[in-house]
Order: sequence, then C-alpha cells, then structure tokens
Amino acid sequence: MKSELLQQVRVIDPVSNTDKVVDVLVVDGVIRALQENISDYPTDTQVRSCRGLVLGPGLVDLYSHSGEPGFEERETWRSLIASALSGGFTRLHILPDTMPAIDNLSVLTRLQQNLEAATVKVNFWAALTLGVKGQQMTELAELASESHVVGFADGRAIENLALLRRLLEYIKPINKSVALWACDSQLAGNGVMREGTQSVRFGLPGNPAIAETAALVAILEVVAAVGTPVHIMRVSTARSVELIQAAKAQGLPITASTTWMHLLCDTQAVKSYNPHLRLEPPLGNTIDVQALRQGVRSGTIDAIAIDHTPYTYEEKTVAFAEAPPGAIGLELALPLLWQNLVETSEWSAVELWRSLSTYPTQCLQQKPSTISPNTAAEMILFDPQQTWTVESQTLKSLSTNTPWLGHKLTGRVVQTWLSKSGN
Repeated sequence: MKSELLQQVRVIDPVSNTDKVVDVLVVDGVIRALQENISDYPTDTQVRSCRGLVLGPGLVDLYSHSGEPGFEERETWRSLIASALSGGFTRLHILPDTMPAIDNLSVLTRLQQNLEAATVKVNFWAALTLGVKGQQMTELAELASESHVVGFADGRAIENLALLRRLLEYIKPINKSVALWACDSQLAGNGVMREGTQSVRFGLPGNPAIAETAALVAILEVVAAVGTPVHIMRVSTARSVELIQAAKAQGLPITASTTWMHLLCDTQAVKSYNPHLRLEPPLGNTIDVQALRQGVRSGTIDAIAIDHTPYTYEEKTVAFAEAPPGAIGLELALPLLWQNLVETSEWSAVELWRSLSTYPTQCLQQKPSTISPNTAAEMILFDPQQTWTVESQTLKSLSTNTPWLGHKLTGRVVQTWLSKSGN
C-alpha cells in the first residue's frame, strides 16, 4: 500500500468550484480524504508539506499533433508523452495527420499496440477524409467502433460544403465528436500573419480575418441544416467569437476552442520575425486577443487547446514567411497562462483550470476528473513559483520550436497522479 499526505495544499477543482487550502490523503491512487487537518493516516504514509503548491485535476488537451508515425525526427511517442506529463496533461487527443494518416483500422490498431504502456491516456481523432485531403470520406462507422477514437477531425479545413454536409449526416447517428477548422484557403491566400496595419508595416503577406469568419458562417449554416453537434477548432478572431455567441444563443449544437498562444500573443509580437510565431491560424490583433480571453471566461469559447505542433530545428530555422506553421506547447501552456492570466488577477485559478481540464472533457463527451473523496486520482501538483529556463535540456519534447526558447519561466508541474481506468 502506498499512502501520501499532502499537507496544506491549495486545491483547485472546477467540478465542485473549489479553491481552498486543505490536507489531501491519497492511498493506492485513490483520494481518501480532503480535510482542513488530517491527523489519522497509515503509519507508513509519506507526509509532504505543500504550502504554496497547487493541486488540480489533470489537464486535457483537445488536439495536438504527433511526429510518430512518419516524422519521428520531430517527435516520438515517448517524447510526446513525456512532454505531456511534464506539462500536467493526463489526456491527449491526437490529430490524424500522421504518415500514414489515421484513416483506417489497420493504422489505428498499430498505434494502439505502440501505446499500450503509455503513462497518459492517449486517444485519437480519426480522419474525416482519406489521407486528410478533404476529398473522400473515410469508413466513419468502422472507425467509430474503436474505443480509442474520440471523434472525427482532419485538423485541416474541409472547404467542400457538399462533402461536409454529407459527412455530418453520416456522423449524426454515430454520436461521436466532430471537430472542424474554419478556414477559406482562397481568402487566406499566401498570408502568413493577420492582415492589417502590422502586416503592412512588417512587410509580410496578410491573411484576412474573413478567411476564418466566412468559413465559420458556412459551417454554422451546415450545422443548422443537419443538426449534428460540432466543435469549432482554433478560433482566432473577435468576429468569430461574436458569431459563435450568436449561434449558441440560437441553440446550435456547437462548442469551440482557441489555442493557448492565441490568448497570449498578438500581431505586435511578429515584429521579431521569430519563425516560431508563424502559426495557423495566424496570431490576432489586440482586439482579437481581448475578445478571445473574454470569450473563454464567458463560456462562449468552451476550452483552450494546445495544438502542440513539433518541427525540427532545420524546418523552423528559416525566414518567417517560409517557416511551417505551428509550435510546441504541452510543457509551456500552464506556467505561461498562469503567470499572464492568474497572477495578474485577470482570471481566477478555477477559470483557467476549467478551460484546460473540465470543459475539454465535456467537448469530447468524457467524464471530467475531480478532486473529491473516494475518486481515482487523476491530478497534478503545480508549483507556481518554481523558475526554470526553456532549453533543449529542460524540455521533454524532442522538438524545441517555441518562441520562449531561452526564456526563464515561473511555474512548473512537480508531480502527477493518474489512474488509466475509464474516462
């Protein structure tokens, strides 16, 4: 029997809307007690003073990319899972744009075999279309039969609206999550940053906000016609927040997420021409960032996704406009969001944890983890004052494509508990 007593730890639990300092007793991976002062515990209990530390449910990432299979030089399963644990993520949901794509049962079977011993819960988004090319639908019902398939997503825009309608009609009786990215590639053109005065000033091709909003309107119209619940990925504009808010008010069955970097950085950051800030969708302007932050707090935007996208040093060390879009984030999101939103009192700790843990599970039709007596421990211990420098030696991720490389951060996960039984 393994028994641990965490004394005077700050417990944050969005399910019960809790933010309080208590003692927590964990025995054999099960939370046995939460009290102001626990004095009755097994004699061999490991007692730990946790003053100043935060205990919260394990974080849940809605969607991220894996290098393996096909691009192991970017990220392997081992490094991806180690990175997730280091950042406090106990559940990962992998997009299907691997090589080969996750668009058939044989690929899924091989992946499940490789991940049988994984120390986090890893599920997959099965591809909506063959090869995630947006042209021909996959065997949706067959893929949905696999327990590790959380839902369907290409991770890329499906611009053929007739195909999108047909996909949603087929998926409706399957009762699986569907995630769509709103992007009109013709409107986006060769843009690499948000179109506006900053893109002109920096001499970079602009990607207009309507490339997202026009595609979003089309998706919402299809959802209204078909009625299949849909999750909107990578929301990045203030106008998109307005459209989603109006659609929810009309009763459309949608949820939405933005990425953590779109809450922290805006177009002004691009003046550094740091290729790690080349994202898709591009970073928004100040108004977009403010709208996204307010949208998450109000629940219009349900969750924060990481969209962890690893690349090699050689792939990213090029001119900004030539860099492939994406950055890593599993180890960085919690400390940076905490320091920029919670420590500044813009958000409460419960609000941040809710958007990174409880609400993502609801978007995925999963049961959220909670910190309460007689529940399996799926939780993390976070030290908001621990400082560390983002370097290849301090990151578990194989890739280091992040604009915070070389920066000193405050806040780090120091322990993880995880029971892998059930969701």
